[in-house]
Amino acid sequence: MTGITNTGSNRMVLLSGRAHPELAENIARELGTELVPTDAYDFANGETYVRFGESVRGADAFLIQSHPAPINQWLMEQLIMLDSLKRASAKSITVVSPFYPYARQDKKHRGREPISARLIADLYKTAGADRLMSVDLHTAQIQGFFDGPVDHLMAIPLLSDYVRSVVDVDNVTVVSPDTGRVRVAEQWAERLGGAPLAFVHKTRDITVPNQAVSKEVVGNIQGRTCVLIDDMIDTGGTITGAVQVLKDQGAKNVIIAATHAVFSGPAVERLSTCGADEVVVTDTLPVPPENQFENLRVLSIAPLIARAIQEVFEDGSVTSLFNGRS
Repeated sequence: MTGITNTGSNRMVLLSGRAHPELAENIARELGTELVPTDAYDFANGETYVRFGESVRGADAFLIQSHPAPINQWLMEQLIMLDSLKRASAKSITVVSPFYPYARQDKKHRGREPISARLIADLYKTAGADRLMSVDLHTAQIQGFFDGPVDHLMAIPLLSDYVRSVVDVDNVTVVSPDTGRVRVAEQWAERLGGAPLAFVHKTRDITVPNQAVSKEVVGNIQGRTCVLIDDMIDTGGTITGAVQVLKDQGAKNVIIAATHAVFSGPAVERLSTCGADEVVVTDTLPVPPENQFENLRVLSIAPLIARAIQEVFEDGSVTSLFNGRS
């Protein structure tokens, strides 16, 4: 029987959609269990069918699904799986979405726009989710969209520990790609021994997606190793433009560190040729062989998610994983 039994009568079950099975398998391995066998396929017209291969009645269910392209297909599959778990009488259902879908649409910039990130939270709740777990939300306010507990995991410890192992922290400047992520940059700076901060001033046309223009750097980067941080890399235009600005203004080396490797369209070509010494990401999203390049480093997020799942299952503290920060 798949699952983990604690000292009481509780039973954990792990389930996964088809979007990123490698991550789910790694999480299960970290927890010393296996994924519930699942029969999932698509009908000719695109409809998705899902059936679990064993009983989940009375179990604490953790449904793992990341959201690479095509994002709408994997989101719909996840919602159908949630409904199946609810109808199969799972005791509790936690959605584990390492990369929260539609996270960039978290507010209205202009009239008649949706707040799609809120809609996703409502869909999760309606489909049967009791709890939500995600990694590095695009904005912290998304936690308030879900009517239930939200575990907001942070990849900063994982990414920063790796960066510390490859740079001289005495010569590092942490660079935010815009003013909106300065608070995250401050957390990075603290973990890198009090490194100084800088940020790249950029402009964005809100009517044009995936386009921003990096203009100048505010802060001292002359002759220093710059760690350029962001939550996600989509087409790579913004982050690679910032690399060029940093190089032009005297940075000695540039390391890009981001949690979510969306890598759409020209991203791989841009990242591999932008002049960055290394690009460090996690595997919250799959990085297939065709999206890998020489100076890319992919770190496993599975141990972090597994520890968080264990804490939730045992009624422990997820916040304790981040020294009290959430």
